[in-house]
Order: sequence, then structure tokens, then C-alpha cells
Amino acid sequence: MRILIRATNWVGDAILALPALRTVRKRFPDAEIAIVARPYVADIYRDQEICNQLIPYDPKGLHAGLFGRERLAAELRVQKFDVALLLQNAFDAAWLVWRANIPERIGYARDSRSLLLTKAVPLPRRGEIPTHEKFYYLELLHRAGWSDNLQDETFIALHVPEEKRRSADEFLCKSGTRQGALRIAIGAGASYGSAKCWPPSRFAEVANRLQSETDSDVILFGTAGEANVSTAISAEMRQSPIDLTGKTAIADLPALLSQCHLFIGNDSGAIHVAAAVGLPVVAIFGPTDPFGTSPVTRRCSIVQQRPYCSPCFLRRCPTDHRCMTAITADMAEAAAKPWLSAIQVQRA
Repeated sequence: MRILIRATNWVGDAILALPALRTVRKRFPDAEIAIVARPYVADIYRDQEICNQLIPYDPKGLHAGLFGRERLAAELRVQKFDVALLLQNAFDAAWLVWRANIPERIGYARDSRSLLLTKAVPLPRRGEIPTHEKFYYLELLHRAGWSDNLQDETFIALHVPEEKRRSADEFLCKSGTRQGALRIAIGAGASYGSAKCWPPSRFAEVANRLQSETDSDVILFGTAGEANVSTAISAEMRQSPIDLTGKTAIADLPALLSQCHLFIGNDSGAIHVAAAVGLPVVAIFGPTDPFGTSPVTRRCSIVQQRPYCSPCFLRRCPTDHRCMTAITADMAEAAAKPWLSAIQVQRA
């Protein structure tokens, strides 16, 4: 059997979908499984042993526009897949596998795409399944007849090969981290939108306090588009952080974060990567709901204030951003210190 899976588009969602992908691999151990994914999601899935082939889908480059999508559909058509499973919710995903002439096409019945699916799975109604998003993907398999139950996982792990861990440690040392020092990683951006972002001055305040108490190295991670946020944090820090903003790719993130000791960040893809490689994380939540999208790990402290308007799930706050400004540096510090204390005890 040849199975094509259309992956989700966001890094955090891609990690939350891993239990479903591992269920498919276990259910069909001899199948040829290919995953179509945005290039950065494909990079996250490398080394995870969930498929035989990763097919990058780049709608801003090679596959831009209708002609680019037709090119990808033609490439998939040649491979003669037997069945397509759509974890991604959009009409575009169904159109792609329909144009690829895949005879069986399974996905949730949403975004007006049911006519393009051979098995349009009804969406779970409120209360039918647990709230967390990991169950949303598992329920699709259950309703499609590919899984017998919703297995609850308390930790979603990303495998990082040992050679990549060593290379990441060497890179961090060359970038300025001190041998033997605690490494506190900070992810202050969020590609979803500014509403998810805690003020840079608060990140700087927490970093200053934790550095003074633990003599740790602070490392800033982010995309090139988040450079202004990292610059604002750096400007208010008493000791210069190691700023890797825009200097690394998402493909590098699992290995780099695996060589750190604590992650502090907004609700973003990076915080899910940090949790999945085993770091304790301090997750700052504002307009989104941790009951639905928190990292799947026992080593997570959620910091959140819930004004009447939260969660609103908006990309940009139309008022005064009170869900984030109400979160103080004291709150984040209090969440971080027990993790750092436990790490120092382990290292003693």
C-alpha cells in the first residue's frame, strides 16, 4: 500500500500531530508512506521514522500559484498513491490529492471540500473528544477506521540523533556559550501574530534576574523577521545575550534546544520543539488556550492571566493587549526558578 499524508502547516501543530503519524506508521508497518509538508515542517519530521519519503510543498516558491500546484499534483500522480490522509484542514489539501488521482481520500469535512473526498469525516462536536489538539488528529484516524481508540500521551518526543546534538553543542560554544554554564533559551516571537507576544522588556527583566541568580547564558532564538524583538530584549539586558535570531533554521532548532536547559517563550512552534526535545518550558499564554494547544510534556509551567476577552484567538489585539501586559516578570520568574533549581541539583 502507498499512503500519502498531507501534514499541517504550523510547527506546533506538526508536533501535536506526531502521535497520529506514529499511529499510522504502526498500523501500516509495511506501507510506503510519504508526507507532503511545508519545507520547515518537513525539516521537523526528519529523523522521526514516521515515513519513507518527505515531499516539500513550497507555495511561495516552486509550487506558487495554480501552475505550481498543478506541477506538484502531477509529481504525486506519477507515484500512484492508493490513499491520501489529510491532517491539514484546507480546501487546497483536498484539491491537491484529488488532482493527483489518489483513489481514496480521507479528511475532515470542512472548508467546503467534502465533494473532493471519498471519506469526508464529520468534525467532532464540542465535548465529544478531549479539548487538546493532539486528540483532533487521533480522532480523524479513529473515525476513518485506522485506530481503535484515542491513546493519551503525556509526552510527545522528537528524536535528535547524537551527531546532531554534538554539532549543536559545538555551534553554541562557538557562538559564545560558556562550557558548563546553564543555558536559558528564549523565544520571544510568534509567527501567528503579535497578539501572542509578551513584551520584550518583560523577557529582558526575567532574563536579568535569572542570570544574576544562576550565572547562566541566555540565548535568543527567532526568525530574521523577529530581529527587532531580540534587539529590544538585548538593549535592556545587563549582560549581552547570545543572539541567534535569524542565524539558524527551523531544521537546526531541535538539536540546538536539546543542548539548552530551560526554554521561556510565547505560545509558538519553538516552545513545542523545546518541550519535545525534553526541556522544561515556561509557556506564556495570552490570546490562545493552553487547554487546547499547550506543549505535551509534564515539564511545562503555564503562565497566564485570563481577562474577560481571553482566549480570543486573534492575531492582533484590537484593544490594550491586557492578556499579555497583565503577566508580570515576577510570574514568569516564579515559574522558571523551580526548574532551574532542579537542574542545578541534578548537575551538582
